[in-house]
Amino acid sequence: MGNTLFDKIWDAHVVSSKEGFPDILYIDTHFIHEVTSPQAFDGLRKRGLPVLRPQQTVATADHNVPTWDQHLPIKEELSRYQVDMLTKNCAEFGVELYGLGHPYQGIVHVIGPELGITRPGGTYVCGDSHTSTHGAFGAIAFGIGTSQVEQVMATQCLLQSRPKRMKIEVNGKLQNGVGAKDIILYIISKTTAAGGTGYAVEYAGDTIRSLSMEGRMTICNMSIEMGARCGLIAPDDTTIEYVQGREFAPKGEDWDKAVAYWNTLYSDDDAQFDSVLNFNAEDIEPMITYGTNPGMGIGVTQHVPVTADVDPTEQKSYANSLAYMGVHDDESLIGKPIDYVFIGSCTNSRIEDLREVATFFKGRHKADHVTVWVVPGSKQVQEQAIAEGLDKVFEAAGFPLREPGCSACLGMNEDKIPAGKYCVSTSNRNFEGRQGPNSRTILASPLTAAAAAVTGKITDIRELLAEGELVG
Repeated sequence: MGNTLFDKIWDAHVVSSKEGFPDILYIDTHFIHEVTSPQAFDGLRKRGLPVLRPQQTVATADHNVPTWDQHLPIKEELSRYQVDMLTKNCAEFGVELYGLGHPYQGIVHVIGPELGITRPGGTYVCGDSHTSTHGAFGAIAFGIGTSQVEQVMATQCLLQSRPKRMKIEVNGKLQNGVGAKDIILYIISKTTAAGGTGYAVEYAGDTIRSLSMEGRMTICNMSIEMGARCGLIAPDDTTIEYVQGREFAPKGEDWDKAVAYWNTLYSDDDAQFDSVLNFNAEDIEPMITYGTNPGMGIGVTQHVPVTADVDPTEQKSYANSLAYMGVHDDESLIGKPIDYVFIGSCTNSRIEDLREVATFFKGRHKADHVTVWVVPGSKQVQEQAIAEGLDKVFEAAGFPLREPGCSACLGMNEDKIPAGKYCVSTSNRNFEGRQGPNSRTILASPLTAAAAAVTGKITDIRELLAEGELVG
């Protein structure tokens, strides 16, 4: 019997395995940031331990940083303290830090791929749920808790039990205006927010293969939102072309050896999965969420499901979710007024995302009552956007290009959505208060978010596309 892609990578990284116990798994690269690392550094300090392999530890400041006037001191006291502590800890323990002002600073799950640190066949962890993003390269990548952050710092290994394996195939041609974010929101709406619990999910099919690396990262990024341990996609020519020539990618003979190995990374034809799901791309339309978890999603032209049709054990929480969001049974959200639009986060802040929305915004202007935040995922994305003139397009549309950071993805920095306001967001979570106390989040693709910014309401992006205008 053949092996899955996941098993091939896992087996290559097992240091020790005993029946009845978790495996000891070797970690190739450990990404850290200012929120989940302070306690781990303190733990090392108390035990008199160093960071075992600082050259395999990559640090950046992203969650708590402002996205305006980054050259000035951070205003929020806790945010400033955490960023300062990261700087001090990295200096003390010899860890490379891409802090504010550094040309490589950015969201941790954006800078790893763009710098060529993330590569096929590797194992990657971070004290952040959306580490699954890196699986788009044909790697095992998952989030860990603070105690595990300390464990990896001290040993470069983790105790981990092997998850079950799931394959999700998507085949067919996407509709115009439909992209990777719509695919994953559609999958989560069908599997529910717990449908992937206990699984490592491999995405396959010709629709997935047609996506760029940016699109694949969006898919894998949100694997955690259906409860999966991680998501991954087998590497191919698209993957190799993306990695080649990046700052820390292998060079010369090392590159040739790496590519030869990467070409072996796929699930064998006779590999067995614990679960297999199939979806047709033609069935996917632009997606939006209506509730308070990412599984509460519908096509933009569909109606909110009726509470009576929900599992009886979930009806109370379902009704509470609708009440929080101010929506009703069987309501169409088309035309619902919105207040904010956020285009950014580790899900959709890469240069491809900014190019796509800039193309749409060209010649258009935001609605007067809507506040729009477009936040690049890294300094490199910001500089590239400026070099391409995307910042000028955004300014003409009525809003500036901000500076890099996690921003309004979570209410942990200065970019918060006010209570009661609706935000159409390209981020990954729509929990109660996720973007600020009592804020209301509607998850969507960059294009659907851009359409809402222009019209001031939930809009089917397909209705705004000119004849022959291909996007998504």
